[in-house]
Formats: sequence, C-alpha cells, structure tokens
Amino acid sequence: MSTINILYISVAGNTRSFTQDLQDYAEEQHSKDATNPLITLKEVSEETDFESEQKPYFAFVPTYLDGGNGVDNGVKELMTNVLGEYIAYKDNRKLCLGVIGSGNRNFGLQYCLTAKRYARDYGFEYLDNYELRGNPTDCKRIYETMKKNNVLKGVSKEA
Repeated sequence: MSTINILYISVAGNTRSFTQDLQDYAEEQHSKDATNPLITLKEVSEETDFESEQKPYFAFVPTYLDGGNGVDNGVKELMTNVLGEYIAYKDNRKLCLGVIGSGNRNFGLQYCLTAKRYARDYGFEYLDNYELRGNPTDCKRIYETMKKNNVLKGVSKEA
C-alpha cells in the first residue's frame, strides 16, 4: 500500500485542521478502494527536533507576513520559519514532492506567498492552495493532486 506523507506547520490551527480533514478523506477513499493511499501527518513546530526525513513528503505551509503588499515590501516571514529551516536541514528538501499553501484571499498578492517562495527557494513545485481551513472540494482536489504526484515522482509502494 502506498502512503502520502505530509509535513506541515500550523500556527492558528487551520493547517492542522485541513491536514486532518485530508487524512480522514484519504481513509474514506481507502475504505472504498484499497489502492487509494492513506496519509501520514507530521507537524513541525518550534519544539521539533530536526531529523533527516527518510520518505518523500508534501509540505503544507500557511502564510504569515509582516504587512505590506507582499511584492516589494511586507515579505518577511513570521511564525512559519521553522518549517523552512526543517526543509533546509540536511537533505530534507530533496524528498519534498511539492508544496501546498494556504492563506486568506483578503490579503491579495500575499495569498499563499510563503508556499510560492518555498517552491522557488528550495526547487520544488508549488502544487495547489486552499483558503483558511479549506473545504471538502479542496480536500478532494488536493488529495488527487498528491496521488498523481506520488506516481509521477516514482514514490514506491513502501513510502
């Protein structure tokens, strides 16, 4: 059975809630068809001991910036830096299959800017996004995107 591994950070609980919803959705899909992968979750926080990841994963990151417009000012990351540091630790970036961002669309150009910057800075794909805690449509779409990328990137059944 293949598994989708998710590494995430949650500041206000929105990302944690969404990834748990994704995990529940995957369990439902797996119960209908055992070829559908289950999801494992790993939350990174200030208390996390850095370690070398052993399996490919998808990164989920919300956006918290210091104000401004997100283009020429207001691009200083707040509260999510530890996830970027964890991804940069040793060879962890090499196992990232892509990043999914979240945020509040009210912030215009800053919406999901952190995920877009991770993709650019670490050299993996920006795959998708959802607003705040997401919804069932987001769960279905993002699950399918991760399944497709698991296969495209050649993730083995043991992963």
